[in-house]
Amino acid sequence: MEDNSSFWDSLVFSHPICMNWKSETEGSIYHLASILFVVGFMGGSGFFGLLYIFFLLGLGFLCSSVWSWLDVCAADIFSWNFILFVICFIQFIYVTYQIRSVAFDKEFQELYNALFQPLGISLPVFRKIVLCCGGEVITLEKEHCYAMQGKTPIDKLSLLLSGRVRVTVDGEFLHYIFPLQFLDSPEWDSLRPTEDGIFQVTLTAETDCHYVAWRRKKLYLLFAKYRFISRLFSILIGNDIADKLYALNDRVSQGKGVRYDIRLPNFYHVSAPNTPKTKSADHFQNNSRQQ
Repeated sequence: MEDNSSFWDSLVFSHPICMNWKSETEGSIYHLASILFVVGFMGGSGFFGLLYIFFLLGLGFLCSSVWSWLDVCAADIFSWNFILFVICFIQFIYVTYQIRSVAFDKEFQELYNALFQPLGISLPVFRKIVLCCGGEVITLEKEHCYAMQGKTPIDKLSLLLSGRVRVTVDGEFLHYIFPLQFLDSPEWDSLRPTEDGIFQVTLTAETDCHYVAWRRKKLYLLFAKYRFISRLFSILIGNDIADKLYALNDRVSQGKGVRYDIRLPNFYHVSAPNTPKTKSADHFQNNSRQQ
């Protein structure tokens, strides 16, 4: 303990206290370097945030190197600042190369701009998602079936890029699937990773369509490796299923002028404008008792 205390005492109190401070400033180059350091450390996250930080810090270390070479004339200060400038310069070139190397075809770039970029997904993360589907855009011609009721196995997850797909069950129309919607999100959500299933609806292309598809096994492997991507797809699929349910809600009717609302399963909404209020109230009560 005595040795430790003597070490700290010598470290803190052995140096002379500054009694006379320099009256002149260090010059404009030193202050410019300090300003660049302050502004540089205000950078954000992501690749462009790294470019911002490394660029301004590199300029700051370069200014410090010039200041130490011209004003201070200290080789050690110049050496350290110049080494740090070289490191920032190399990092800036490396990050720039990474951004430029992440390039996609037109369809995937439009998909990123429309769906993934608004959610804050970076290009490297989106690249992993694209590589999982093989970077392939599949064409589905008009009146061709993506899936047939009771026949097609559920072995992939597909996202529609262009066109319109009609969903039917036993020949009865249910709803449409539009671009940026999943073709088989309800089927995907209804199965566990180890389960197999078959489509209970028929999906037919009403126009020429283009879509991307992820195989179940490869996508689950990607989810296991990157939990963030798993949560991202969980949100996208859940939102897509909700949109399909509300589309079905507009199709479900109980008699003339009565529409069933999936948000309130114990009530019916009357859309006929001339329905008497008393009759509507009795109708609500009867339906509530039956529920």
